[in-house]
Amino acid sequence: MQLYAIRRSSGWSSPAELPSVVQRSSQVGDEEMPDDIRWIRSYVVHEPDGSLGSLCIYQASSPEKIREHALRVGMPATEIFAVADTLVLRPDPVDVAA
Repeated sequence: MQLYAIRRSSGWSSPAELPSVVQRSSQVGDEEMPDDIRWIRSYVVHEPDGSLGSLCIYQASSPEKIREHALRVGMPATEIFAVADTLVLRPDPVDVAA
């Protein structure tokens, strides 16, 4: 599987929507598409219009499977980029919201 970065623009109006999306995304990936997609991590971002979007890292067999997963979950997959390399200067902070 290839590593991908996915931009999900303006997918949610509030943080309260995220737990159900996380649950559904995990279910679809782990149970319905285990050979095609694996969620690694996501960063939820504030969009200029006040909504929430995300930048997600996934392993997937193809961009088409990423789009299929997003459609099944009911979330956007605005842009999909194949990752060329990973550079880590520091690990992610434990709690970025603090």
